[in-house]
Amino acid sequence: MMSEVDFEIGSWVVYPSHGVGRLDGIETVEIDGEQMPFYKLTFQNNNLNLRIPVNKAVLAGMRKLSRKEDMEKVYELLRHKSRKKGAMWSKRAQEYSSKINSGSPVEIAQVIRELYKEGGANSLSFSEKQVYLLAMERLAREISIVDEIDENEAVRRLEVILQAA
Repeated sequence: MMSEVDFEIGSWVVYPSHGVGRLDGIETVEIDGEQMPFYKLTFQNNNLNLRIPVNKAVLAGMRKLSRKEDMEKVYELLRHKSRKKGAMWSKRAQEYSSKINSGSPVEIAQVIRELYKEGGANSLSFSEKQVYLLAMERLAREISIVDEIDENEAVRRLEVILQAA
């Protein structure tokens, strides 16, 4: 199990329900007379600052960024067409939301693959489009940092892979 020394101050981390953020430091806060250390995270895409108890971070799913080798699994998954699911949208939307909030790039890629249509995001219903764009944003953000490219380039790269499938 990871401890606070596994996360470097100034590094990028993934917090499942918010995506990629920068670990800005550790702050000690007094709660009920006890000193508790908290990670300070900043999520630039949505101007969010978050404090996570150090001893609960890993349990909450906070993790280091994926490695380039891990992203190859994502690309491989996206190279295969999805088998369309017949479940009602409300049930699928709940499943997709859970996958996106897992923080797993592979699970997020599954959502993208299942929602992707030849016409792109514009061929989706409003609610499908919202889920698709959130998944694409989360995955593209992590890819952009891992591969040191612009987020738009990461989205373009993902779309090229999807179109070729």
